[in-house]
Amino acid sequence: MKLKYLLAATLMTITIGVTGCGQKPSEDAAKSSEETSSTAKVLEMKGEDLAKIESDKKEKEKYLVVDVRDSKEYGEGHLKFAINMPIDTFEKDSESIADFKDKDVVLYCNSGKKSGDAAKILIDKGFTKVYNAQGVKDFKYDLVTFSSVLGPQFQKDIDEGKASFIIDSRDEKDFKDKTFKNAVNILPDTFDQEEGKLPKDKNEAIYVFCYTGNKSAEIAGKLTEKGYKNVVNAIDGAKEFDYKFQ
Repeated sequence: MKLKYLLAATLMTITIGVTGCGQKPSEDAAKSSEETSSTAKVLEMKGEDLAKIESDKKEKEKYLVVDVRDSKEYGEGHLKFAINMPIDTFEKDSESIADFKDKDVVLYCNSGKKSGDAAKILIDKGFTKVYNAQGVKDFKYDLVTFSSVLGPQFQKDIDEGKASFIIDSRDEKDFKDKTFKNAVNILPDTFDQEEGKLPKDKNEAIYVFCYTGNKSAEIAGKLTEKGYKNVVNAIDGAKEFDYKFQ
């Protein structure tokens, strides 16, 4: 009888031990999962806050703004310093902004739904400061029709010969020092006096850059007002990206 009780006690001890060991990994996994999901979350941004960022020449340098609508909607009007990364190819294209994983990235669309989906993709890829901003149908932003691209894309387009006309909006001394081949020097203050330098064909691909993307954005805006339909502004200026001047 004593042997029977001894065996029963031994079996009970083993069972408790096995059960305890079996539960611990799942508890640790749950805790790890909870900690991972809490490290980064999609933040909401009001339209008025994004509009303030876009209008502040210094503040806008701290953010990458991405329009996730399709190219047609983007071309019809978008935020001045927003690049276009349509939601349909967003996951693949997000590799091009990998350098912004620890920087502020703001996404927007028409209603916030597509940009919300895109924001989750970035969080899953390890981005740490992702904002889903109020959509263009819910807030009245100041929109432009010229395109905005990052420095690498601007350089790539020029290397591939996509820019038929290049405008350098930096000071004359820097323009004379080094610039892109066949670029012309036009500043916002002298734009009206130098209109004769512009292409006659309103459909020509005009690429504009400066130091920080601000003056070139002014030029790009003036060009679209004049009826030019294929204008591209570099939001990364020569102070922010190492362009390969010729």
